[in-house]
Amino acid sequence: MTLYNYTGRTRQGELVSGRMDGDTADAVASRLFSTGITPIDIAMPDAARDLDFADLARKLGFGKPKTSDLVLFSRQMYTITKSGVPLLKGLRGLAASTHNTVLRRTLEEVLRDLEGGRDLATAFSRHPDVFSTLYVSIIRVGESTGTLESAFQRLAQYLGQDQDIQDRMRAAMRYPAITVGVILIAIAILTTFVLPQFAPIFKVLGDNIPLPTRIIMGFSTYTREYWPFILCATTFVVFIVRQYVRTTAGRYLWHKTKLKLPIVGKLTHEAILSRISRSLAISLNAGMPMLQTLSIIAKTAGNDYMTERVVKLRDAIERGEPLSRAASTVGMFPPLVLQMMSVGEETGEISELLDEVAGFYEREVDYALKNLSSAIEPLLVITVGGMVLVLALGVFLPMWEMISKMSSGH
Repeated sequence: MTLYNYTGRTRQGELVSGRMDGDTADAVASRLFSTGITPIDIAMPDAARDLDFADLARKLGFGKPKTSDLVLFSRQMYTITKSGVPLLKGLRGLAASTHNTVLRRTLEEVLRDLEGGRDLATAFSRHPDVFSTLYVSIIRVGESTGTLESAFQRLAQYLGQDQDIQDRMRAAMRYPAITVGVILIAIAILTTFVLPQFAPIFKVLGDNIPLPTRIIMGFSTYTREYWPFILCATTFVVFIVRQYVRTTAGRYLWHKTKLKLPIVGKLTHEAILSRISRSLAISLNAGMPMLQTLSIIAKTAGNDYMTERVVKLRDAIERGEPLSRAASTVGMFPPLVLQMMSVGEETGEISELLDEVAGFYEREVDYALKNLSSAIEPLLVITVGGMVLVLALGVFLPMWEMISKMSSGH
């Protein structure tokens, strides 16, 4: 099929334009007539004109809308659907006012799809780089049940909460990352520029140089003389590791290892469980079937190891097991959460209880984030203290040795 540009008028006389797929111009005209648009002009687009910088950037993955952009868009769509503004008119206003180029182009294409007769969820699904499978599925359920307004409201709340957790985790990890970086830079400067200045002084001791000093001086000499080899070897190792992590087995091993790291691993695990629980709650509350919901969540978990857990959970439910029993077999949730799920199944309020589970994990993550600095600071103090101790022993022990020899000589 070929993509055609068209210009036409609606039954109300409003001038509209857009693009539509069709085998021929006549086929496009027939589709336009069926949607209530009288075509004025139908022509094939100029490929060279269409391939502009923005399209190229979008295809390369640059300028992708952030979560905050989607939160704002979802809130705006909730306002539009709630106030009764026609969907096409509201989307045109959003496309004209959004600052993100990729999102604006995406909304323009969504508008053309809607004018071509497609429903909103199908139009969104043609842009998986912007709208996730979960997003599209909830919109589809909202359209089919007449609750599109509630669907956008749930999505805005869900994305806002997810963004809040991610922002707080990044902010909490910024301090230890900067501290470790400064330590590494300090070590590099000391071993490369400072310690070599003491080498002529230490030669006076001959073979009586203390062991810490010999280790430090040897490391400093090796670093200065073989830094090209060290740089190449480090680059090669990083490249090999990155290539391995990109494989299925390597990515699974890395994702599983991240969840077992001290302090940070538990925090990451609880953040993922919060996202899974919230996604499950919002999907079930929107009316999506359990198995379909778990299949979608498995693709959007963001961690291959947790994806495997969700897939096992889905398979157990597909065999007829209740959610609480299936969850206990895959080892994802602690006993307290399993009890909450069991109560939810008995009372028929599973979506509400899952929402409480998500809130429980969010509070756990919030508490852990508030105490993250106090948990990491002792490790940082020990690391810095150890570095200072080694450097101090390496510099001052030979000086003390020299002073002792001078004193004994007198």
